[in-house]
Amino acid sequence: MKAYGEILDYLYGLEKFGIVFGLDNITWILSLLGNPQDAFKAVHIAGTNGKGSVAAMVAEILREGGVLTGLYTSPHLVSFTERITINGEPIREEEVVELTRFIKERIQRADGGRHFTFFDFTTALAFEYFKRKGVEVAVVEVGLGGRLDSTNVIHPLVTVITNVDFDHQDYLGTTIEEIAREKAGVVKDHVPVVTGARGPALEIIRGAAAGTDLYVLGEAFSYKKQDEQVMGYRGMRRTLDGLALRLRGDHQIFNAALALCTVELLDAAGFAVNETAVRKGLATVQWPGRLELVRRPGRPLILLDGAHNPAGVGTLASYLSTHFLDKKRILLFGVMKDKAFGEMLSALLPLAGHTILTRPEVERAALPDEVARYAPGALVTTSVKEALAEALKIARGDDLLVITGSFYTVGEARKLLDEER
Repeated sequence: MKAYGEILDYLYGLEKFGIVFGLDNITWILSLLGNPQDAFKAVHIAGTNGKGSVAAMVAEILREGGVLTGLYTSPHLVSFTERITINGEPIREEEVVELTRFIKERIQRADGGRHFTFFDFTTALAFEYFKRKGVEVAVVEVGLGGRLDSTNVIHPLVTVITNVDFDHQDYLGTTIEEIAREKAGVVKDHVPVVTGARGPALEIIRGAAAGTDLYVLGEAFSYKKQDEQVMGYRGMRRTLDGLALRLRGDHQIFNAALALCTVELLDAAGFAVNETAVRKGLATVQWPGRLELVRRPGRPLILLDGAHNPAGVGTLASYLSTHFLDKKRILLFGVMKDKAFGEMLSALLPLAGHTILTRPEVERAALPDEVARYAPGALVTTSVKEALAEALKIARGDDLLVITGSFYTVGEARKLLDEER
C-alpha cells in the first residue's frame, strides 16, 4: 500500500526531533482533536522492565471479561500497527493513513511550523483511534520515564510502576532515586498505584503516592510459584491457585501478580471480570519477542528476547541457567550504543558457546566492532540478516540460538524468520 509507506516515512521522519520531554506538544495536539483521551478510561503502566508484559496481561484479561480494550505499547517488533490494538487486533494500515492525515491537517491548519516528536504524534493517533472505536478501557504503556512522557496526559483508573532499575540514564538520571522520581511522576492524587519496586525506589514511590492508595507487592498482595509457568495469587479480595501462564520465565509470574492486582482494582472501579476470564487471559496472552520460542523443522530452536538493559539481560541469563542445559547455545547480539553492553555481555557470554555480534538498521545501534571489545573471539557482522545466516550455518538442529540485545534486533530477526516461513 503506497499511501501507507508514505505515511510511515512521514511518521519516522519525526524521529529527527529525537526524544523531547514535556507535555506541551502532546497537550496541544490533543486539544486540536477535542481531547480524545477523555473519551475512555485507562490504565497507565510505567517501569524499567516488564511494563509491556503487564500491559498485555491486563488487556487480555479485560478482553476475556467482555471489556472492549485498547492497548498502546512501544516499540513494535515487525509492524508499526502492533503498537495500537483493540481486543488483540492491530490497527489497520488504512486507518493509520486516514488518522495521520486527519491529525496532520489539523496541526498544519493551527500552526504549520510547530515541531513535535514521533511519540507525541503516535500517542495522539492512538488516543483518537480508541475514541473513534468506542474503547471502554485503554491500557497505556509509558514510552520513556514517566513524568514528562507523552502518555502522562491521561488520568487513569489505576497506575502501575512495575519496577525501577538502571536504564536510559542519559535522560532519567544516574541514580536509582533519580530514575524513580521520573517514573513516579505518573502518580496522581486519588488514583491507586500498584508497584513491585523495592528498596530506595519504593520509598520514592511511597512519597509520591502520599495522596492515594499504594499497593505494594509483598505487602498488599503476593504470589507463589507452584510449577513451571504456574502460580498462586493472594490479593485483597481474590485468592487463586493453579494459574497457568503462557509467557515464559519466573519474572512473568512477578508481572502477572502486578496485572492481577490491577484487575482487582479495576473491578472496584466498575470493570469486573470473573475468575474464568482471569485464568483464560493469563493462559492465552501473547507478547512476542519476550522469551519467545521459534521452532522450524530441521532448524535449531530459536529464543527471541528483547532484553535491552542489564536488568533485562539478568532475567534472560537466569532463565538460560535453568533451561535448555542440554543444548549448545549460540548468542546473536545487537544493542543500542547508549546501553551498558559490556555489563550485558558479561552476563550472557558464559552461557554461550558461540557469539555473533551485529547491528539492527537504526541510527542508535552500537557498532559491532565497538561491542567486540567486550566479547573477544566473537564473530562480527554488519547486519541482522548476515548474522542470522552465519548463526544458521554454525547451528545444528538440536542447538539453541538466542537472539537478544534490543527489540530492534529481535524485530528484524523475527521478520526474516517470518519471511523465510
